[in-house]
Amino acid sequence: MTPSTTFAGRTVALFGLGGSGLATALSLKAGGARVIACDDNPARMAAAAQAGIETGDLRQAEWTDFAALVLAPGVPLTHPAPHWTVDLAKHAGVPVIGDIELFCRERAATSPEAPFVAITGTNGKSTTTALIAHVLTQAGRDVRMGGNIGTAILSLAPPSPDRVHVIELSSFQIDLTPSLAPTIGVLLNLTPDHLDRHGDMAHYAAIKERLVTGAAHAIVGVDDAFCRAIAERRTGPLTRVHVGEAGEGPGILARGGIVIDGRRQPAEPVADLSGIGALRGAHNWQNAAIAYAVASALGVTPDTFAAALASFPGLPHRMEEVGRRGPVLFINDSKATNADSTEKALSAFQRVHWILGGKPKEGGIASLAPYFPRIAHAYLIGAATEDFAATLDGQVPFSRCGTLAAAVAEAAGAAETDPAGEPVVLLSPACASYDQFRSFEDRGDQFRDLVRALPGLRPPGA
Repeated sequence: MTPSTTFAGRTVALFGLGGSGLATALSLKAGGARVIACDDNPARMAAAAQAGIETGDLRQAEWTDFAALVLAPGVPLTHPAPHWTVDLAKHAGVPVIGDIELFCRERAATSPEAPFVAITGTNGKSTTTALIAHVLTQAGRDVRMGGNIGTAILSLAPPSPDRVHVIELSSFQIDLTPSLAPTIGVLLNLTPDHLDRHGDMAHYAAIKERLVTGAAHAIVGVDDAFCRAIAERRTGPLTRVHVGEAGEGPGILARGGIVIDGRRQPAEPVADLSGIGALRGAHNWQNAAIAYAVASALGVTPDTFAAALASFPGLPHRMEEVGRRGPVLFINDSKATNADSTEKALSAFQRVHWILGGKPKEGGIASLAPYFPRIAHAYLIGAATEDFAATLDGQVPFSRCGTLAAAVAEAAGAAETDPAGEPVVLLSPACASYDQFRSFEDRGDQFRDLVRALPGLRPPGA
């Protein structure tokens, strides 16, 4: 745990006791603050009280007593309307912050030289965060990974000059972190997302930009217009990362699956990603190039970096290789909850038996039409079935399967007789999971179980 000592002796309001909220309350208490915690869910309030946290109805509180409101990132700060606690805090002149801000203040107060790598972007944050942590661990560093991935930041060991914190940040978390100033700030990419919480793309991009504005060293993927503009505005140390063929200025490149250090003259190949199943596709080439930029900034040699890549296991539900049956490869990409994410998966394979559907997102799958020639057959599940059938009609053969179990059975049978060299059964739904599953993780877990039950399946790498 990292005790939050910067509020010692003061009283702090906290709203949101799911996820990181309880860890935040315990951190504040351990650091000497009085915490009054609240949540709309009575069960969470009871769990906090059982853990020794003081709870109360913040509607009835005297807000002038509070030094800050610590808000869970899932609670609206500005859009579609501020949460009622935010209105009360602003009326009383109480700053509204999050758990990442508490960590940043603790680092500034106790160990300002502690290495802190912060990663954000619309897509690829979790894989890049995990890859950076893996590389640094393989290089012998003491690494703590968390934030928007896995462990709440205040549950990690405290900042220290010999310990590297590798932290994934969502736009919601950045919005609650006014003093964000990491050693290395990474911005991968920007496409429209969470606009219901940020109002418009300009506001969303501005929040993401704050992560690199405050960083001592910024690393920016410059393959989209928003990130290129942010890189141009950057005044401090900057490394640009290019995946597309276009790109201005020296930087780290990823061309045809090769990571190249373009800052050197002549440009020097660093790592070959071919054959690394966990890093398939151009989006993962960017993730690897970003990871190299971070690792090299922290003193990791190219040889050590390349060796570490080969042992990277990838993350569950993100282009995860589940196994093979004959020539057929089964891929779990359940994390692809929108068309933009699914595009990354479709671009990585040439012959796809595609399982898709669920609770549809705005825009559907029309944007994926350039990849339809790669689809041998589509297997539709969930609430999006009829909408997706209308889009695919006349362009891609499809079946209305209804359930994931039916889709896996039909896709596995069809792929087994596909004459292609390596047909792929790909779960990449381009939809939210909540019509049939608890979460995208639940959906991916069920897909994995169904595939592993197929006779003759070999595990990845076998």
